[in-house]
Amino acid sequence: MQYACSMSQDERSAGDLRNTGMSLRHDRTWDYELERIVEAVEERDAEKVGMQFPEGLKRRAPHVADDLRELLPDGVRVMISGKPCYGACDLDTYMMRRTDVFVHFGHSPMKDSEKIIYVPLFSNVEVTPIMEDALEELETGDVGLVTTAQHMNKFEQMREWLEERGFTVHTRRGDERLTHEGQVLGCNYASADIDADQVLYVGGGKFHPVGLAMEHPEKNVVIADPVNNVVTVADHEQFMKQRYASVHKAMDAEKWGVIFCTKIGQGRWEQANEIVENNDNAYLITMDEVTPDRLRNFDMDAFVNTGCPRITTDDGPRFHKPMLTPGEYECAVGNKPLDEMEFDTFHGTW
Repeated sequence: MQYACSMSQDERSAGDLRNTGMSLRHDRTWDYELERIVEAVEERDAEKVGMQFPEGLKRRAPHVADDLRELLPDGVRVMISGKPCYGACDLDTYMMRRTDVFVHFGHSPMKDSEKIIYVPLFSNVEVTPIMEDALEELETGDVGLVTTAQHMNKFEQMREWLEERGFTVHTRRGDERLTHEGQVLGCNYASADIDADQVLYVGGGKFHPVGLAMEHPEKNVVIADPVNNVVTVADHEQFMKQRYASVHKAMDAEKWGVIFCTKIGQGRWEQANEIVENNDNAYLITMDEVTPDRLRNFDMDAFVNTGCPRITTDDGPRFHKPMLTPGEYECAVGNKPLDEMEFDTFHGTW
């Protein structure tokens, strides 16, 4: 795709936004479902409402609180969680215990609870223009279709659009960690376990499709990003080189720090303890927020992260010592050969 010279650098890096109805990437409107929240407050005679937003939407929290206060009865308090939030598995349990209604914005439900209201914040961006561009990277025939929670409201439209163009569309709901058919998470790509050699991922960002391509290296994963209006093909080779490099650096490690994440939906207690029990030089470290700065205080040669896989894959290069997934650890200590190294994912719920 060719772009006019008058486009700004930001527009060139994002893609051509002229056909999306968006002048800038952040020009999106969300339905915060305030009436549903008000109904829950009235039904439960609630006095305190807690709201949790993902990192990218925290700046909008005060405005949502103001709009909600105008609709709520006098005396109902609205509180905003400042705790980092990276998914439906990352609930602010402290606030949840101290409010009558707890609203989690930006993600689909992962844990059933009468107290939690999940507001997925479906995107208003049209998906068919970028899907049209993606046809150049797809072969007519069998194709898998996946997307994220923000675009699930248009999933059936995507399916029908592909079928009208001669595709046989394969979809499934991965496992109980996933709410919808065809949904993928940054830690779970089970919905792509379908009988097709190519998968169309409709959504923003590259982490999800790259992770999908790593878990399913036999599939051609085409990324149709309707937010940034870009079509690419997932390439995980460079990422795999980084992971192999981390494993090699950790092969000489003597002292291992085994991280157990205490976030409600990210802990793998049995796996963390199994590593420690089988290695006299491994030490269990419990943490809520796992960051490079916090780990600098520990005199370890390498770390194993049993929490969210994205801690390792997204931030791995930022840690001062090698940070490995449990599977990579097995390769580093010689329990498995390097060619059996797999991408770390979460399956099931907490």
